[in-house]
Amino acid sequence: MTIFNSNSKVMKKLLFFFAFLPTLLFSQSELHSISNIEQKGIIANRLSPATQAINNSNFIYQRCEWNIDPAVYYIKGKITTDFIPSSSISQLEFDLSDSLQVDSVKYHGNTISFLHNAEILIVNFPSSLPASIIDSVTVFYQGVPPSTGFGSYDTSSHAGAPVLWTLSEPYGAKDWWPCKQNLSDKIDSVDIIVSSPSMYTTASNGILTKDSVNGPTRICYWKHRHPIAAYLVCFATSNYSVYTDLVPYNGDTVKVINYVYPENFAAHQIETANIVPIMQLYDTLFGAYPFTDEKYGHAECNFGGGMEHTTITFIGGFGYELLAHELAHHWFGDQITCGSWHDIWLNEGFATYLSGLCYEHYTPTLYWKPFKIMRISYVTSLPDGSVYCGDTVNVPRIFDDRLSYAKGGMILNTLRWVIGDSAFYAGIKNYLNDPALAYGFALTSDLQQHLEIASGQSLTWYFNDWYYGQGFPSYTISWSQDASNAVSFTVNQTQSDPSVPFFELPLPIRFKDATHDTIIRINNSFSGQPFSTQLSFHADSLIFDPDYWIISANNTINNIPPFQIDYAINVYPNPSSDQLVISVGNAYSGNSKIKIYNVEGKLMHEEESIFSSTVSSKTIDISHFAKGVYVITLQNGNTNFTREFIKAK
Repeated sequence: MTIFNSNSKVMKKLLFFFAFLPTLLFSQSELHSISNIEQKGIIANRLSPATQAINNSNFIYQRCEWNIDPAVYYIKGKITTDFIPSSSISQLEFDLSDSLQVDSVKYHGNTISFLHNAEILIVNFPSSLPASIIDSVTVFYQGVPPSTGFGSYDTSSHAGAPVLWTLSEPYGAKDWWPCKQNLSDKIDSVDIIVSSPSMYTTASNGILTKDSVNGPTRICYWKHRHPIAAYLVCFATSNYSVYTDLVPYNGDTVKVINYVYPENFAAHQIETANIVPIMQLYDTLFGAYPFTDEKYGHAECNFGGGMEHTTITFIGGFGYELLAHELAHHWFGDQITCGSWHDIWLNEGFATYLSGLCYEHYTPTLYWKPFKIMRISYVTSLPDGSVYCGDTVNVPRIFDDRLSYAKGGMILNTLRWVIGDSAFYAGIKNYLNDPALAYGFALTSDLQQHLEIASGQSLTWYFNDWYYGQGFPSYTISWSQDASNAVSFTVNQTQSDPSVPFFELPLPIRFKDATHDTIIRINNSFSGQPFSTQLSFHADSLIFDPDYWIISANNTINNIPPFQIDYAINVYPNPSSDQLVISVGNAYSGNSKIKIYNVEGKLMHEEESIFSSTVSSKTIDISHFAKGVYVITLQNGNTNFTREFIKAK
């Protein structure tokens, strides 16, 4: 079910429970309520026209000083920006909502002119600034921030106490502070200084270097010394209780500092302890937590879901899967941030899949397969939709839980099956450690390149089908086994959306009986492709994709019974390419009508034959038939017999 929090203006991320596992304790995942967003009339903010002009300089440092009261919906700030012009400039531009009032701008201690219009703040310098020289400017502003997207600046209450938090993804940073709101230039480092009434404390990015109370005012000083995108800068203020979980690994320890409501302190202490094995697993699979020199943490807020602000997740509930998802973002989203909202799956698809990997490694027989089943079912609940986000001004489309989250996660699962675990994990580690990408931005093509190098194969076909393409395949597999245990089968495929003419994939096929079980891997390159294999036992069933590696639905398995002499029809060879032989047992001598139908029920061939003790077979030319599955019927008197056969090519 989807969980709504009535105290939040708009939910950023919602929790989803396994409907078929009511006793599952750790089953929450991030999902967005698109209908709730649309109902409240929230429309995405387009990136401002300043986006390109603002890139004429590199923001290397911002000192953010804010005065707030969580009981009052208002902000007053002083933002000092150190920057390096990339060319000679006479102006510097920031993204900033028109709802906020700029009081003044100071440069080298002097007040200078500015223009604030159309959500752009243009600062005018007294003279042109040379390229490549560090300079600095300070903006003083205040006002009532708008709340767009998922609630970029929000207040609420808990147990009678106020709480204030920020949530800027994707376009909400400019709602409450002057910044460079794009996906091309991270701020190299930030200091965040928040003044509030003394009974409250503030959580933010990085390390708390000073926490001072002076009469009625409390000031919290936070220092973050890693590159950070503007939408990941944050603070949350309330009457928090604070405790720490410790994550030991490789002789080091990461502090996980938790800011929770006092009334929930005991319960959350139990829940957040789950972060320890989760972080240890990610360290094993993907390398050390990227911000080990600072901290990780959680700050409780009144929205149902989580937001992965760098080094501290703002969270509305502490379910296992949500904790795992948000921590995963610190590798995929915070260390490496998607370089375009077209590529949001690099954040959300990875975080979704990593939460599933926790089940694979810690509860493999209990939750791993249901995790995959639920998401494949969700992806295939509609016939279309690509992981690539084509409409980046539509916030609900960016954060479409079926496509950016579930399908994004499951195409990683299928890709892992295609190239194997060794290449999959090696390619991702190399992607994370690429000095051109680490603590910066990446596109899907960057990930593809590293996976191709690790696997030694081109993956353009895969990303064309599964990242850009829409829909999914459905399979019909018809199989038979002879007396020597040789198995023949044909794989037919249809597609739910015409954007992909055929999903070319290796497929897992399982054969079993009461005491035997074997899985073979076949490379399916066209519909109607025939295969054969020799088993050491007589299988009672064929199972397609038993471990749910493939995103597919509406699959059908047809077991073609073997011929039994003297009382059944024998159709051979099966599969057949050119000619089909029909032979009958002695019980069916006489005049017989033979008809052949395709799988749509269209009559393809019809004739009458007379069978006798001397003429017990008939050869039919099927060379002109299209490849696929067919049904042949023989009517002899009042009795009808039916068999399936496969036209191989």
